[in-house]
Amino acid sequence: MAATSDRYFRRVGAVRPSHLMFTSGVGALVDLPNFAVLVRGLDDWDTGPMAGYVPLTEPRLLKAVQGTLGDTVKQLRPAPWMPGIDSNPAGPASKVGVPVMPFPSWMRCTVCDQLAPLDSQIFGFENDKARKPHDAHFFHADCPRKRSGRKPLAVPARFVLACNDGHLDDFPYVNFVHKGTGCPKASHPTLKMDDRGGNLGANVALMCVSCGEKRNIRDALGRRGEENLPRCRGRHPHLGTFEEGCERDPKVLVIGASNQWFPETLSALYVPPTDAGELADKVVQYWDQGVGSMPGREYLRYSRENVPAFREFTKWSDEEIWAAIEQRRKILEEGRPEEKRRTDLRTAEWEIFTSPKEPEPSDDFALRRDPDGVPAELKEIFSDVVQVERLREVRALIGFTRLDAPDPDEPDLVKRAPLAKDRPTWVPASEVRGEGIFLRVPERLLQEWEERVEESDALDKHREAYKRFRENRQSDRLPAPTDPMRGWPGARYIALHTLSHLLIRTIALECGYSSASLSELIYSGTEDDPNRSGILIYTAVPDAEGTLGGLVSLAEPDALVRLTRRALADARRCSSDPLCADRLPEAPEDFLHGAACHVCLFVSETTCERGNRFLDRRFVVPIDDPSLALFPAVP
Repeated sequence: MAATSDRYFRRVGAVRPSHLMFTSGVGALVDLPNFAVLVRGLDDWDTGPMAGYVPLTEPRLLKAVQGTLGDTVKQLRPAPWMPGIDSNPAGPASKVGVPVMPFPSWMRCTVCDQLAPLDSQIFGFENDKARKPHDAHFFHADCPRKRSGRKPLAVPARFVLACNDGHLDDFPYVNFVHKGTGCPKASHPTLKMDDRGGNLGANVALMCVSCGEKRNIRDALGRRGEENLPRCRGRHPHLGTFEEGCERDPKVLVIGASNQWFPETLSALYVPPTDAGELADKVVQYWDQGVGSMPGREYLRYSRENVPAFREFTKWSDEEIWAAIEQRRKILEEGRPEEKRRTDLRTAEWEIFTSPKEPEPSDDFALRRDPDGVPAELKEIFSDVVQVERLREVRALIGFTRLDAPDPDEPDLVKRAPLAKDRPTWVPASEVRGEGIFLRVPERLLQEWEERVEESDALDKHREAYKRFRENRQSDRLPAPTDPMRGWPGARYIALHTLSHLLIRTIALECGYSSASLSELIYSGTEDDPNRSGILIYTAVPDAEGTLGGLVSLAEPDALVRLTRRALADARRCSSDPLCADRLPEAPEDFLHGAACHVCLFVSETTCERGNRFLDRRFVVPIDDPSLALFPAVP
């Protein structure tokens, strides 16, 4: 991270690139050791040659981003970075990073409690340790109570305002203390903040030294805050803009509150087309980087020497490359259905994993099946087992929300805040590499099971709980959902998702990966393709841990039989039984799981694709009614 003013030493902290997707992206407050900063919008990111941008290539994901943000988006870019920060922390690399600004702009002296904005210029800033950017801090130089030789630390005043339209603002301390008016004795009054703490909620006293007016921050919280706070000003501080017409009542947040920023992201695995080899795959990858604009075969020799994208085609002849380019143009001109379907990010992945012929291996993707197929002991459990020896996942940030998380089933329910002042031409993205196991459950087995449980009391209770959950999504900030059952994943998803969690917990014990290093993708039936029945368990972490081979090795026949037996056997018992085994959501409860808890099924939030929802052991193994179990007997 780098500050945006030359007054400050450029580097003030560091986060992993993946944090820009999940916790510290555009518009997010980042709580540094001594002060807080706000990540600025894309307009302020350095796009010059020093920024180290090498666009990430993932055509399917880019197309999906364009479908949401518009065709102006042309690139997926990783975080700016330049090597050399360790060897020369004060060199050019220290000036390359994600731009941030101090926010909130009101600071409090930790000695005399004086409260003032940064533009009052009573606070200084120090960041003189090149190798310790985390020591950067503000101080109150003229503190009347300071000890000799020591500069009292100034820390952010910990309250901000946010609204459901994605706006964020400083708390209006002057307006609040004086109950909606200005100080009668000073145009820029001196304020003090006395943070008294307590166990009955916030107890922060604010006082105007100039006129003696006092008020407690409690008057700004809850229902009283709606009466005592001004309307939202529509401020987007990460963009430096104000949006007119916001009629929302702002809510008081504390720095570090988990609901101050929710990312909205899209992600996709890189997969080659199912009917093409490595050459056709490369043509698709680099189509927008000069390959698609090639006027004729005679220009290929020049392009090999001068167009960077063509350096990826060294092992093919000009004739082979030109034939692949012509084939790609023909596909695009005809608008083949398979090309249109690829706007659904899961469809292409499902097709490649279930294709009887493995694609040619590449650095980004490689599959392998055991020549003997599924082990005989597991024929009634899995119809296909695929070892994913290499995979690459790319994730893009397309916006964010405040106060309420985005709703994947109803994208317009919560307003998305913008990443840039105008329509962006690129969005932040990150990539991770890993390995995985793809498992397919027999379709015949799933269809017979669905017929058995469709009218069961247990599944009815799950449906009713989902409806209550969707209706309870309404709050004083959000409208009611248009269709409470929209997004219901169905019984098939619950069974596949539960089986995935059982395997993940067992894998974490067998292969040495922590469960937080594993992720899942559930390929359940859709309206267009009701016969999907797959699970992908994979590593996707931003370091070398994700490619050690320990996960793929568990797909070998002997290991897979042992792992599956252990997972299904352990699922029949939970140390929280009978409380766990008997659990089903009953009105007015709206939790979305049955026989599931932290002991038997729950995994980390970074692992589960649905936040530990839609889980129930009774739909996989017999724990009460055997007819509800997908697998009545352990293999």
